[in-house]
Amino acid sequence: MLQQTTVATVVPYFERFVARFPDVASLAAAEQDQVLRMWEGLGYYSRARNLQKAARVIVEEFNGKFPETAEELRTLPGIGPYTAGAIASFAFNQPAGILEANTLRLYSRLIELDIDPRGSAGQKILWKFANWIVSRRHAADFNQAVMDLGSQVCRPTDPDCRVCPLMPSCKSLESGRQDQIPLEKARPKITDVVEAAIAIRHGNRFLLRQYQEGERWTGLWDFVRFEVSADAAAGITFPPKRRATAGVLKGQRSLFQEELSAAAQQLPGELRQRVEQLSGITVNHYAPIAEIRHAVTRYRIRLLCLSCVSTGGRIRRQSGYQWCAKSQLAGLPLSTTARQFADQLTESR
Repeated sequence: MLQQTTVATVVPYFERFVARFPDVASLAAAEQDQVLRMWEGLGYYSRARNLQKAARVIVEEFNGKFPETAEELRTLPGIGPYTAGAIASFAFNQPAGILEANTLRLYSRLIELDIDPRGSAGQKILWKFANWIVSRRHAADFNQAVMDLGSQVCRPTDPDCRVCPLMPSCKSLESGRQDQIPLEKARPKITDVVEAAIAIRHGNRFLLRQYQEGERWTGLWDFVRFEVSADAAAGITFPPKRRATAGVLKGQRSLFQEELSAAAQQLPGELRQRVEQLSGITVNHYAPIAEIRHAVTRYRIRLLCLSCVSTGGRIRRQSGYQWCAKSQLAGLPLSTTARQFADQLTESR
């Protein structure tokens, strides 16, 4: 859970997760939907899927006993060199090096690494150094110490070299380049994207599908969602109160308070065609529910959340879509934005 997430964010998720899955066996035996639902909101959902895969490997191949060496840990799904080194050293005091943001910076400066520390060549050099320098008898204390040293003394900017216990051994300080190393990571270009999430209603049911292996958000459920052109997006209008950033949707009216009527707006042709192409279901008018702005990796996304009522058609074979009762939405694992949308749709009068 701590991969790419802060401790403050993780704590309540961790507590709920271990209460639901108190041991490796219970996690291994769980349905994937249950695991993803408990993980919902943390993002990077492949971590949750790999966590369960790892639990199953531990049960089936390690007889339920957690492996202790970095080499064995690397055989588990979702565990890379840093996580393996962290578990091996902190949990079992095994002499395994670690390389994360703070130690990467510290070690790069110590050896005056003059290439990209995140590239394959730089990583090979730094991992070799991390595994060489780690204490053979006190690996847990050593790794905690170098992480703290990197975060508190060997800071990204204005490193406090005067109090650093490694000052006599620092090649970057010797050459006066401690402010230039490690080399800065190139910032990714931000791409603006507009997507539509269409909640199609038929009576008291909504049309959803589960993302399959190889798709983003594998295992999660979602409404009909697709990218839309700038022209189509321009034809969608929201009252000012319906614009929100991800996580801020309070005070908005639900679908059942927004009953589609003759005053509902005409759905642009491009969106109608895409809905029918993907699902086989025909729709016409729409009611605006929310506009959510959020970011995923290098994408800045404007999500248009709309409600429609089915006007005909049949679910396209092998599309994966199915009608789900309103009451089912609370139990299905959804992405953060899909959950915010679903919460609006399921509010009672």
